[in-house]
Amino acid sequence: MASRHTVLMRLVASAYSIAQKAGMIVRRVIAEGDLGIVEKTCATDLQTKADRLVQMSICSSLARKFPKLTIIGEEDLPPEEVDQELIEDGQWEEILKQPCPSQYSDIKEEDLVVWVDPLDGTKEYTEGLLDNVTVLIGIAYEGKAIAGIINQPYYNYQNNEKEELREHRNEAKAGPDAVLGRTIWGILGLGAFGFQLKEVPAGKHIITTTRSHNSKLVTDCVTAMNPDDVLRVGGAGNKIIQLIEGKASAYVFASPGCKKWDTCAPEVILHAVGGKLTDVHGNALQYNKE
Repeated sequence: MASRHTVLMRLVASAYSIAQKAGMIVRRVIAEGDLGIVEKTCATDLQTKADRLVQMSICSSLARKFPKLTIIGEEDLPPEEVDQELIEDGQWEEILKQPCPSQYSDIKEEDLVVWVDPLDGTKEYTEGLLDNVTVLIGIAYEGKAIAGIINQPYYNYQNNEKEELREHRNEAKAGPDAVLGRTIWGILGLGAFGFQLKEVPAGKHIITTTRSHNSKLVTDCVTAMNPDDVLRVGGAGNKIIQLIEGKASAYVFASPGCKKWDTCAPEVILHAVGGKLTDVHGNALQYNKE
């Protein structure tokens, strides 16, 4: 019964299933071929049909189950009736088997703020750089990011392309590790799950930074760190994943433009494994609903 579990654990378990549904929607829009691209503020600030459908799916699914939540999504969408097929009412039972950290056991629904980026890395999505794309659901309490879910709809998609080629040639299949997509989740005080934590190769100093929003200041700051290598990729969620999987040592973006729905979920995953995410002055980010 739901009442045995704390609000936070039920919310994270539900958000996990909702994020998986979101990943399916992202893949379906690409498969159907009509991305429905709209420019928001400039040529690098885009919105697609996937952004719109995923935000409707996530926000409506959460609001139905947790009506007292504050939910803040990236896209400014007009209110409309949401198609029932966009609603996900499941929850991932494995998360409910985990203990809720004691400091969060008495949290009420109305105390939580959920920050939603339905499609992080939209520009890369429109350009076919699909492994840059993530769906982000971050959960904050008293201004602090405490739980996060990241879905990577196209994790392993290059392996899948190889597998399709093998099938076409009647060659051996790649096996179970070529499943498309994955969901990473974490809660402060409990840990982060769904990936293999790795360190950057010893002695290497690798910076990851923006691909689509470069400027002289961004470049100067990266250069000042004297890196051995610089990776330029899309999506804040994707760059945090590069840190936890040992592809980069630091993510540096000295520019306005990053929003709280970009950082809330990834920050939790990073903090849960001993990393740190701050503003350019080293201050913690605040996630109050105001």
